[in-house]
Amino acid sequence: MIDYKSSGVDVEAGDALVEWLKESGSEASTRARVPHADRLVSGIGGFAAMFRIGFPEMKKPCLVSSTDGVGTKIKLAAQFGMYEGVGQDLVAMCVNDLVCCGAQPLFFLDYYATGKLDLEAAKSFLKGVRDACHKSGAALIGGETAEMPGVYHGNDFDAAGFSVGIVDEEKALGRHRVAVGDHVIGVSSSGFHSNGYSLLRKVFENDLEEWRDVLMTPTHLYADLVLELAKADRLKAVANITGGGMENLPRVMPNGTVLPLLDWAWPEPFIEVQERSNLSREEMLKTLNCGVGLALVCSTEQVAAIEAAVKAHGYTSMPLGKIAAGPKPDAEPEVRY
Repeated sequence: MIDYKSSGVDVEAGDALVEWLKESGSEASTRARVPHADRLVSGIGGFAAMFRIGFPEMKKPCLVSSTDGVGTKIKLAAQFGMYEGVGQDLVAMCVNDLVCCGAQPLFFLDYYATGKLDLEAAKSFLKGVRDACHKSGAALIGGETAEMPGVYHGNDFDAAGFSVGIVDEEKALGRHRVAVGDHVIGVSSSGFHSNGYSLLRKVFENDLEEWRDVLMTPTHLYADLVLELAKADRLKAVANITGGGMENLPRVMPNGTVLPLLDWAWPEPFIEVQERSNLSREEMLKTLNCGVGLALVCSTEQVAAIEAAVKAHGYTSMPLGKIAAGPKPDAEPEVRY
């Protein structure tokens, strides 16, 4: 007899994972720790999740969405058997994008695919996802686990995340608020976050074990910091320094402007990468975050308050420069290295 299980798909294991997630306090802890959790009508376990809308405190409520993955850092997670941290990475990659416009995260969904479901590995990963959701103020409202033998081999897996938030359109952050003379303040990263790992795996291929803990450090979750500053009306725009490094900055700069990028002290792992790879300063800054996980744009009057808030949240701030007028008023914004 050839059945589904003998073909490589264990439906019972998938059901057991869903039951574990439901029984391990997911919904109860969500309602206790997440703003707007009272709007969660139905969550994990059904065919779809329901979330009650209606935000009378906002004049023009807008739903905000983002999606992302963990990239090839996932290969190291499988190699080292370290899954919880990349669960946080997955949430951070999505939610750190979401809050760039000042949106309050509402809920999150994940997709987890592997060749053969390892319950302990999946539980560790989902614990990382759930805890990161709670820290970011989002409910883990649903997801999908897929066994795909023949597509994934050994302990290979992949994951994708999907987040939804809410912002009042009239209070949304972005390049439309930014002007010449505004300051750009960097917020420290936890390390490489979840970008550039195709390069990093090559750079450290001969001593991966030695660099394991550095490479597997999870991405910082910046939602609390950004939302606190946005609520106090201290920010004009926010850039998540993700894939592409400092080339994310023009996304929050108006046309006709330039940012002469200042220098800052890079953390040691980035210096090590540059020494091993022989990449130029500009190439490094266009590939990795080089110690800056987030960039905050503000007026001169708000700099001191923002620096104080960054420190209070446990991060380090560094000046990245001031927005300046470019030679042509309609030219695409650019960073000058």
